Amino acid sequence: MEFPAVFLVGYLMLSCFAASSFGVTFSSLHKTLIVSASSPLGHVLKAGEDELTIKWEFNQTFPPGIDSTYKTLKLKLCYAPESQKDRPWRKTVDDLKKDKTCQHMIAARPYNPSNNSFVWKVDRDIPSAKFFVRAYVFDGQEVEVGYGQNTDSSKIFDLFTIRAITGHHASIDVASVCFSVFSVGSLAGFYYMERRKGKISQRK
Repeated sequence: MEFPAVFLVGYLMLSCFAASSFGVTFSSLHKTLIVSASSPLGHVLKAGEDELTIKWEFNQTFPPGIDSTYKTLKLKLCYAPESQKDRPWRKTVDDLKKDKTCQHMIAARPYNPSNNSFVWKVDRDIPSAKFFVRAYVFDGQEVEVGYGQNTDSSKIFDLFTIRAITGHHASIDVASVCFSVFSVGSLAGFYYMERRKGKISQRK
């Protein structure tokens, strides 16, 4: 049995009103956005160096007008289940005010239904973990009214890994190697000079 579009629109608007009155749960939101995230480097990125291209648009399978209350959009970096295990500070909670899944803000933009793209250079303070990208849309009262994400509902596919900055730099490695070579060379030279002095002393 199919419901007319007007009833679906009314239901969604009623859900939005209820959310603004009693608090928003993730399960109450509809996936009205299509989101993708990609990088020419594949699915492993370095914090502070690599870039991620994020694209989003309104899901045209929903009736027109459902997004009439959408005002702003926020892109967030979210932890995948694998990187949430045994970490309660990253726990997923249905109540969005208590949810710890998406802790890292990527960008905020006015809502536009199509042709949206943003290139994000991974922040330097992002920890090593597996992630996905989620976009939330907000109404004029800054209440979440819809979402989209680049992974499936089980958060298994299209995940990417970010490797944190370790403070270990190539210049330090080069300096360490040079110092080691210099030390070995100095030790060998010292040993050679001592043996030469010993032979000269024996001749006398």
